[in-house]
Amino acid sequence: MLLSLEDLTVQVPGAARPLLDSVTLTVAEGEVVGLVGESGSGKSTTAKAALGLLPTGADFSGSVRVDGTDVLGLRGEALRAHRADTVAMIHQDPRATLNPVRRIGDFLVERGATKERAVELLAAVGLSDPEQRVRQRPHELSGGMLQRVVIAGALAARPRLLLADEATSALDVTTQAEILAQLRTARQEQGAGLLFITHDLHLAAAYCDRVYVMYAGRVVEERTAQALFTTPAHPYTQGLLTCTPTLGDTHPLTPIPGRPPSLADTFPGCPFAPRCGEAEEQCETWSPERMPLEEGAFVACRVVGRRSAGRNGWAQRTAASEPKDRVSHK
Repeated sequence: MLLSLEDLTVQVPGAARPLLDSVTLTVAEGEVVGLVGESGSGKSTTAKAALGLLPTGADFSGSVRVDGTDVLGLRGEALRAHRADTVAMIHQDPRATLNPVRRIGDFLVERGATKERAVELLAAVGLSDPEQRVRQRPHELSGGMLQRVVIAGALAARPRLLLADEATSALDVTTQAEILAQLRTARQEQGAGLLFITHDLHLAAAYCDRVYVMYAGRVVEERTAQALFTTPAHPYTQGLLTCTPTLGDTHPLTPIPGRPPSLADTFPGCPFAPRCGEAEEQCETWSPERMPLEEGAFVACRVVGRRSAGRNGWAQRTAASEPKDRVSHK
């Protein structure tokens, strides 16, 4: 397995609850795995764990392995080599990655590319006149062009694992499609795995092979993208989809009531219980464990077993329209 998190728990000083709570997640070679959930659910922290980046002073248990290597056991030069050669991260804001006074070519060379390969990489990610771009500075390029540069930098060392943290959120639809196509090409040609963090559930459904749903630092559902989108099991997943607009759907959007918990909130039972329309009294005190659904799929919910598979409200109102309305990015 290219990326494997096993029961990863991260506790930061001063927090009443773990930042990550027994997170188990895998990404295979050539696979695109989505990670979705509201802000503060732990998505970015989960991705950064693959780089060995945990908050200063944090206590942790569990394991993080990338291509068989225990990342959390690496220190110093070994950790830097792991970050440089094995895994690369693409952030949402390319300007946070690029040095504003350095040329684009210098950025790519710092990441392991020769000057000739820097030009080839810029051409590969769809930038026109790459010979000129390597001599330019970030302020001379648009946001979409800069995101292509950052992707070129991520691919420079031919990493085994790519982490994309909202990498397309700030882009227009056309540019977004082009960026996703470049990432798809990279995983096809290099066999790279991709952990794709996004708030766009339709994009996750169309682009990813499997999807993990996170809430309050926990994975509450793991499914194939198709199963998650058509028959979501966890009430939180259903809530996310019910408040997501769908092309041609005339039903009113229904927001999830309440707010996501902060690190100061504690809960002896299910963290979603205060916002859940299906919660029972036992949910307030019973902490849900992973329950198997179909093969390779899990959900952490006490009441899900009493719901008929595939006949929840979201599935009923989208089953007829979704396949023809959804645009595929695969």
